[in-house]
Amino acid sequence: MAARWTGALVFAALLGLSTAAPAADIAGMRAAIDREFDAQYSHIDALYKDIHSHPELSFRETRTAARLATEMRGLGFQVTEGVGRTGVVAIYENGPGPMVMVRTELDALPLQEKTGLSYASTARQLWRGAETPVAHACGHDIHMSVWVAVAKTLVDMKDRWSGTVMFVAQPAEEGGGGAKAMINDGLFTRFRKPDYGFALHVGPGPYGHVWYRAGAISSTSDGLFVRFLGKGGHGSRPHVTIDPVMMAGHFIVDVQSVISREKDAAKFGVVTIGSVEAGHAGNVIPDAAVLRGTIRSYDEATRARMIEGVERTARAVAMMAGAPPPEIKITPGAKAVVNDAALAGRSGAVLKAAFGDKAALVSHPGAASEDYSEFVLAGVPSFYFALGGLDPKEIAEAKANHTQVPGNHSPEFAPVPEPTIRTGVEAMSLVVLDVLQKK
Repeated sequence: MAARWTGALVFAALLGLSTAAPAADIAGMRAAIDREFDAQYSHIDALYKDIHSHPELSFRETRTAARLATEMRGLGFQVTEGVGRTGVVAIYENGPGPMVMVRTELDALPLQEKTGLSYASTARQLWRGAETPVAHACGHDIHMSVWVAVAKTLVDMKDRWSGTVMFVAQPAEEGGGGAKAMINDGLFTRFRKPDYGFALHVGPGPYGHVWYRAGAISSTSDGLFVRFLGKGGHGSRPHVTIDPVMMAGHFIVDVQSVISREKDAAKFGVVTIGSVEAGHAGNVIPDAAVLRGTIRSYDEATRARMIEGVERTARAVAMMAGAPPPEIKITPGAKAVVNDAALAGRSGAVLKAAFGDKAALVSHPGAASEDYSEFVLAGVPSFYFALGGLDPKEIAEAKANHTQVPGNHSPEFAPVPEPTIRTGVEAMSLVVLDVLQKK
């Protein structure tokens, strides 16, 4: 999941819903959280570097899940493993009150890390039949470290809150359907459905900053698969073949007209082709070309218009080449994560009181997608927010040089552990403690 969280503030409109604690109380609570974090940071730093060095792909996060389960048992949580294949559910009861879910993700990405860190990943796993490098290039290792540290903070501060916390470590967020797998495995029937849900995501903003909004905060995501069927032959005699590589090239270019000429210019929509597979030799025209991509949007009407245009363009390209109709598969992915308005107002006020100008209300959703949406669709009122993970000096230098800093899913994406984890622990602990206040 990736997003660049920017936007102008329209603060008063959101915070009119707030019932948060006074700013003085929040400042005192943040100081107490910091003291707890200082006491445990050496352990959390070691945990982060261990997870970063041992990434695992979707639904194969066995080592990662076992490590988190051990951490939570050590804190006194009741732990259930194997929920949704490799997911972990950890429950801590602390008197009467609401049930609050805190979610993290377990999985990494099939790419080679190029950060140069001393603890960089050298892990490899099978991916689509080939051994592939694996790296935590999305920031889930930061999320897991925050998750464990927040759990310990809440246990150590249990005299300040009342209720039950449900810590969920979800597999396969990276397009694997892990949230739905946990729900289908009885996440909200074997365990009580939460009254509130919280999650966060690190991105390429400056560390120490947090971003949030009410309503949609991420995009929908659909997987695209197209196989163009041709007629192979020698590269020197294309006239006796039907070239699927040529069809693939036309499609990659032509499909962008769906965005520029068919989609409402005021609506967000992206079609990206990220994988092209065709042939093995430079002098052989293959029989087929396979393309894989992603389709992103914020609303269902735009999504439907884009999917129809993508399918029509693929069929037209094949028809113009005199080829058979292509094989087209659209795989529905994550829906937009929609923050509960009342909870976003309350939690946003907490973040603003705690972080001041370093807490910002974004004006529009991010372009990334997230299957945390499944928990929202299952009826859990939620607050999903973002935090920065990069050195502000690095960001300023990149801006001055008119270059881009590495973002999520880049092999060079490397959040700075401290203070990124600290900010995540402060922010998540504060919003959870706010809804678990003793009456």
